[in-house]
Amino acid sequence: MKNYIYIIYTILLTICFENTLDAKESSKGGTDANVFGHVINAETGKHIPFINIIIEGTRIGTITDASGHYLLTNLPVGEHKLVVQGMGYTTTQKKFTAEASRTIEIDIEVEPTALNLDVVVFTASPTRSTFRYRPDQVFIGEALQSRSEASFGEMLNGEPGVAMRSMGSAPARPVIRGMDGDRILVLQNGERMGDISESSADHSISLDPMAASRVEVVRGPASLLYGSSALGGVINLMTTDIPEFWDPGHSGALSLQGATVNQMIAGFGRYTYGTDNLAATARFSYRQSENIQTPKGTINNTAMLNYDGAIGTAFKTDNINGGMSASFVNHNFEIPESQNEDEKVEIRMQRQGLHGNFFREREGLFDKAQMRFNISRMYQEEIEMEVEEDGTWDEDTELTYEKYTFSATYTLEHKPVGAVDRGALGLNLYGHNTDIGGDEAYTPGERRLSVAIFTFQEIPLTNRFRLQAGIRFDYQHTAALSNFLFPDINMTRNAVNYSGSFGANFRPAEGWEIGGQFARSHRNPTVEELYANGVHIGAGVFEIGNHLLKDEIGHGGDLFINYRKNQLSVELAGYVNHFMNYIIFQPTGQIDSVSAYPIFVYEGDEARISGGELSLQYLFFENLKLTATADYVHGQRMGNGIENLPFMPPLRLSSALKYDFGSFWIGARVQRVSKQSSVAPDEDKTDGYVLLGAQAGVRIDRTGRHIIIARGENLLDAAYRDHLSRIEDRNVFMPGRNVNLTYRWLF
Repeated sequence: MKNYIYIIYTILLTICFENTLDAKESSKGGTDANVFGHVINAETGKHIPFINIIIEGTRIGTITDASGHYLLTNLPVGEHKLVVQGMGYTTTQKKFTAEASRTIEIDIEVEPTALNLDVVVFTASPTRSTFRYRPDQVFIGEALQSRSEASFGEMLNGEPGVAMRSMGSAPARPVIRGMDGDRILVLQNGERMGDISESSADHSISLDPMAASRVEVVRGPASLLYGSSALGGVINLMTTDIPEFWDPGHSGALSLQGATVNQMIAGFGRYTYGTDNLAATARFSYRQSENIQTPKGTINNTAMLNYDGAIGTAFKTDNINGGMSASFVNHNFEIPESQNEDEKVEIRMQRQGLHGNFFREREGLFDKAQMRFNISRMYQEEIEMEVEEDGTWDEDTELTYEKYTFSATYTLEHKPVGAVDRGALGLNLYGHNTDIGGDEAYTPGERRLSVAIFTFQEIPLTNRFRLQAGIRFDYQHTAALSNFLFPDINMTRNAVNYSGSFGANFRPAEGWEIGGQFARSHRNPTVEELYANGVHIGAGVFEIGNHLLKDEIGHGGDLFINYRKNQLSVELAGYVNHFMNYIIFQPTGQIDSVSAYPIFVYEGDEARISGGELSLQYLFFENLKLTATADYVHGQRMGNGIENLPFMPPLRLSSALKYDFGSFWIGARVQRVSKQSSVAPDEDKTDGYVLLGAQAGVRIDRTGRHIIIARGENLLDAAYRDHLSRIEDRNVFMPGRNVNLTYRWLF
């Protein structure tokens, strides 16, 4: 294995070296123009790191490095305008003339401001490239606050290509293009979180949504950068527990939230103190709610009581910056496994984590390095409760999880070399040890270790056409751990897999962008899929695994077309993913005679998932904006006859209208969800429905430091069932009319 890696690495360096020589020869008579310089804080005179700079009217751009330096190469000759944008600074423009075969220096001063929400969306890439090869979204600032919900599943539900796996508010988790669970990787600050939210519908993401300062959604396979579990997409939840940017002195945020549908109250606070080179920060959030109300009554056993927090510190020097943080989570929530008021299932989960993030800048070919890591311990209990004759609750701990996780990524960025732009080489280490106990332990425990290396490269052929290519090699060792119900299990799996992608970005004319990629991705089966054999009380099902299941292998293509000009912005995306050994959580239509739970089995088969998304924004005049979206996904198993895959979201259409007066705004939204009749055998169909919502917000001061947002949901109090709801009783309806009120103060 080492010899293969060495050969590949030698070939890459040889190609880069030859391209460098070719570039030097061609530059003697070439016409390319370059520009470099620094972005400077106009008040302090200091260089500003990691701020976006772009050529107006194009997608040619970069981000300043740790010293505030930028470099743009291969510019077309002629007049241009540099645009600098970043959180906390006014947008600044500067004209210049690019001359053939000449490199010029331009320093740009920008004024700091209290708040600037007009930020540039960056694609998930190790070099923070502004070029896109698949659809993505970023939510930050006011856009994030206006979506604030009790879970990230509820927050992102309804965005193009993103639905929600529902089992009450607390465990709601995002579904991307019909894929959920272990096929969607949820990260915290770029590393795996160490919880078990991916393993089952009754488990929650161990971070409160109010703690996230930025949420990135990548739709489509991302195994190249993240390995197994990124088959369908990635959601990166970013916090400021380790500050990257800060101003000297005191700063922070305070948020309060309430909702009527479940009598929810929530609060969040963050405080940061910084000097020129050091910063310290702390945050805390609290959330409590009662049972969810529907137009047809109450969904029993959906209450929650959650709190979490963190402390962190950061530093910066001339060429090194970074920091560490420690966090804790305590989530208690009920599961609607039964609608009997005299019995319920409660999940109690705690997680502690230690996080680190370090950047270094140096001379040489590899001029930037980043090291991230996350070490965590999670403990979860699933408790079955029944009311005694005296009115007290009798508790039995049926299932426990104790999980220790280590995740780390080391990335080296290299300078442009010959025909290759900035690129990266990376090393990823991941391991976890999960002990599973209790009377209802339906799977053994698991020990997993994986090691991966990857490279990500971009090749700008012209100023309008650019290629991207990368490859990743993963080695994974998995061992089943014995427990009370699996005392004699002694099974291990070793797998070597590779992921790769090849993409292109093309801007044929002003305002147009076309991007696409072909990718090979993979996923290793989970311990539940391999060895489950028993009742999972939290999910309300009897699960049967299959230890003969093979690794999932996906081959697929993504294509999007984006047009932005004047008042109109349109993006159309389509995709096809073909999977070998796709693992299906298949209902059998049978009922377990002892538990009375429905029996589900894990089966492997050939499958195909295809679909598309459409998003449109139109600005009628300065303050009135129309937004419309549509998405559709279709999944089929292909091996032994053609059958529909279970839990595929139906066609959805939505439109929204918003009028922004500056100091306040108002808006309304309509969503139409079609009937889902393309279902798997023994899967229930669901009817279509229409939801009406409205929103209003007030910016109490013009800097946006005080904001109040009122949001009305399901205003017509429609009674409907979400097709992705995992509540066993299909007669249980989704939440009814709700008013959500949020206040945010930045100081």
